[in-house]
Amino acid sequence: MASNLAPKKFTRTQIYWRVAGSFALLLLCLVVIFPSIVNSGFKFINDKMSIGMPLLPDNGFNLGLDLRGGAHLIYQADTSNIAEKDKAGSVEGVRDVIERRVRGGLGVAEPLVQTTRVGEEYRVIVELPGVTDVNQAIKMIGETPVLAFKEQNTEGQREMTADETKQMNEYNKAAEKKINQALTDLRKITFVEAVNRYSEDLESKNNSGNIGFISEDAQPEIYAWAKTAKTGVNSRVIKSVDGYNIVKKISEKDGDVQVNAAHLLICYTGATNCDSQNYPTKEDALKKIQEIKQQATVSGFADLVKQYSTEPGAADRGGDLGWFKKGDMVPDFENAVFAMQKGQISDVVETPFGFHLIYKKDEKTPKEYEIARIFVNTKDKTDFVPPADEWKDTGLSGKQLKRAEVVSDSRTGQVQVSLQFDTDGAKLFGDLTTRNVGKPVAIFLDGQPISVPKVNEPIKDGSAVISGEFTWEEARLLAQRLNSGALPVPVELISQQKVDATLGADSLTSSFKAGLVGLMLIILFMILYYRWPGIVSVFSLVIYGSITLALFKLLGVTLTLSGIAGFILSVGMAVDANVLVFERLKEELKNKKTLTTAMEEAFIRAWSSIRDSNITTLISCVFLIWLGTGFVQGFAVTLAIGVLVSMFTAVTITRILCRFSFAWFKPEGNIFFLGFDKKQGEAINEIKK
Repeated sequence: MASNLAPKKFTRTQIYWRVAGSFALLLLCLVVIFPSIVNSGFKFINDKMSIGMPLLPDNGFNLGLDLRGGAHLIYQADTSNIAEKDKAGSVEGVRDVIERRVRGGLGVAEPLVQTTRVGEEYRVIVELPGVTDVNQAIKMIGETPVLAFKEQNTEGQREMTADETKQMNEYNKAAEKKINQALTDLRKITFVEAVNRYSEDLESKNNSGNIGFISEDAQPEIYAWAKTAKTGVNSRVIKSVDGYNIVKKISEKDGDVQVNAAHLLICYTGATNCDSQNYPTKEDALKKIQEIKQQATVSGFADLVKQYSTEPGAADRGGDLGWFKKGDMVPDFENAVFAMQKGQISDVVETPFGFHLIYKKDEKTPKEYEIARIFVNTKDKTDFVPPADEWKDTGLSGKQLKRAEVVSDSRTGQVQVSLQFDTDGAKLFGDLTTRNVGKPVAIFLDGQPISVPKVNEPIKDGSAVISGEFTWEEARLLAQRLNSGALPVPVELISQQKVDATLGADSLTSSFKAGLVGLMLIILFMILYYRWPGIVSVFSLVIYGSITLALFKLLGVTLTLSGIAGFILSVGMAVDANVLVFERLKEELKNKKTLTTAMEEAFIRAWSSIRDSNITTLISCVFLIWLGTGFVQGFAVTLAIGVLVSMFTAVTITRILCRFSFAWFKPEGNIFFLGFDKKQGEAINEIKK
């Protein structure tokens, strides 16, 4: 009976290309795994030919706590005062805050922060690879998250004390003496020598004092001198905001084109920074600005801005934007204004902020001057008195916030975060919003702003909505963070452990040796038992290992001892697939089939067994990842990746290599293939006759 599993026919050219692709894939994976070797070659070429080839990122594998060493902390959350339905969410909020603290404060790139439930108790497990100071970690993690509402600080800097003023004056007097001495010495020494002797600008000092091309905005005092100075001439002492300068003009060129313009903005609901329901719809806003366009004249443009513009503060300055260059504005706006003629008012221009009318007042191409300088630093008030904080406390905190939850606007469908305050909080929030209408109010969690909404109207009922361009997940995360402050969950450290990095290194070495010995035994078995097919499987196994390790690196998989165990187990799965194919190959050869036909039939008939065994393993991995924690998840992740790659290499790579190499042998096979016998060869030769 003819088989209905006939394999697809491939030409030798197609097979050659597939073999080349397999080895190209191997080479690419090796580059990912060992970028330092490639970078060494790039550096050699750069040194010899000055090509400037970019280097590859040279990051190592992410090692877990048991291999790299670090801190292992367990916190128990006190949820006794929280409703049962809110407990899990509150603890998740604490987990989120702790993770942000360790990432930001400790600089841990791969922390593992997870929650678990033991009976009725909730715990937060924190693993910090590479952190050796456990006490610092405990201090940084802290206790209950702190939520605070703040308003803009209108208070200025404090005045300097008499002692601070004295120190500043003495410092600046010495600076003036130093720069005057440099000016005197310039009569006897070169400019470069004076730079090396006196200049305090370390960056330009290494370049003979050259600070490059300057613009009027960056260095107005020096720029004003350079406008009339001759090239190569030294200046007198020039005082700038940061110190004293003696400068030399080296060259000049045309700078970027700059435009002076004003605009009128009509915002609409859903546009950036237009998060109030008081704004019109997009259709109404477009209709409104088209009506304004009919009235717009150059002489009356500022009056129209004061009457109609929705931009905060636009009325005070008539919509004036001052001078700007390309890159300072959003693309849609600057594309329109730079294409306009001077003195022209644009048609309606849409940007993410709404609809605009633009009045182009002027255009210029200012000069830029290349300058070298001798610089001596001075000090001012800001060096002694820190600037006032941008935000100040209002007394409103997470203690007065009853609840934050994700809602959606029934009219627009926009995702929002709803806030509910208690009685005291409602009064504080009412006072806060009353005195800050049209101004932003910042919501801080652990000293970091997580949202800065603008107050559109006083809110007296203790209920508010934070709106913006949230996705549902972003709004959920914000509500979770707010609730972590509003529903304080005290956490108590119940276990701390420092994992020695030396132990991790020993464990990694032992695991590597064990894996290497196991791999060599597998290779030896496959070659001795299956002969040439075994050699083919070894090549396939090398490609399998390279792909898997490259994926571990690219996906950022954190390797632990259990994860390495999962990888080693997946090696066995990869070999098992080859064993199934080769055993089937033996059976097909015994059935008097030619070598090529037997090989194709072996892969086709073994596929169902390979597929089913790997799928059952993957199902187990899914449940381990879903329900497991910590090391169990690490084991399951590496095993799952290894199994998926093994299915590809065993069925695809091994098959390609077999198709390529089996053509080297006689159709009936020879001593290099188990299952071959003389009767098989005689039967095949008889068929040929």
